[in-house]
Amino acid sequence: MITVNGLIRTYGEFTAVDNVSFEIGQGEIVGLLGHNGAGKTTIMKMLTGFLEPTDGRITIDGLDIDRDREAIQKKIGYLPENCPVYPEMTVIDYLDYAAALHDVPETERLSRVREAIRKTELTEKATQPINTLSRGYRQRVGVAQALLHHPDILILDEPTNGLDPSQVQHMRDLIKEAAQEATVILSTHILQEVQAVCDRVIIIRAGQKVLDATMEELRSAHRLLVTVDGDPDRVDSALKGVGDIRSVERLPDDGGRQSYALAFRNREEVERSAPAVASALLEQGCALYAMQPEERSLESVFLEAANR
Repeated sequence: MITVNGLIRTYGEFTAVDNVSFEIGQGEIVGLLGHNGAGKTTIMKMLTGFLEPTDGRITIDGLDIDRDREAIQKKIGYLPENCPVYPEMTVIDYLDYAAALHDVPETERLSRVREAIRKTELTEKATQPINTLSRGYRQRVGVAQALLHHPDILILDEPTNGLDPSQVQHMRDLIKEAAQEATVILSTHILQEVQAVCDRVIIIRAGQKVLDATMEELRSAHRLLVTVDGDPDRVDSALKGVGDIRSVERLPDDGGRQSYALAFRNREEVERSAPAVASALLEQGCALYAMQPEERSLESVFLEAANR
């Protein structure tokens, strides 16, 4: 659906985006992460055609952003970080105006506006001027305008800004619902939002892509944690018999039982070797109390990638 090759954007001598490449498939929900100033918003502006790349190529659904900018923009629903709305307009009037800008046929505009209002739970605010709404409700208006024309791609820059916890949960559900028909790119500083809705994460640091992985790959530390009650020499002897183990780390004692972290090359080796580890420990007379793959938090992965 989206292919980015060697994307570069400079401002004079400053390079905001430095040779970034990635692909995003149909129906994926991808989180774009990075510190302030990392280049996330610049990348999104180039994807939408709002900003021209200094170099590199963007193709969306087989269309080139340089030659087919208008056709691509019709496929995209975009919520900028600072949601631009006309504060003196009512919600329904603004959405009707936005539908016209999106080239929604006049015969369909009312039904599309109603649908967007329903999805974003703006029914009670539909006739109110936007300048009377809280920041959270203004954010919903921004999301509603991005959904009006049933886009193939939805690009959301900080969509949960100003939302209370119940509104955040509703936004998560809305993003998941939208992904049934659209590819979603989500930029946020709130890592819990990424964990809750994204299939994949791309981390940008100083304009460069430093990580691109699925959530499952990110969470996996490629280590198996085991807790046993047995003589350490017997444990060592048992673990030496499992060929795929790369290293063994003895963890702090836990109430008389000993825990170990067994390192492997990948998640598949962890899963494949678990039965062999259990059998080897039991054969050596060790009591096995717990065994589970180690999982990392997205926060630790982000800090590791964004600061290295």
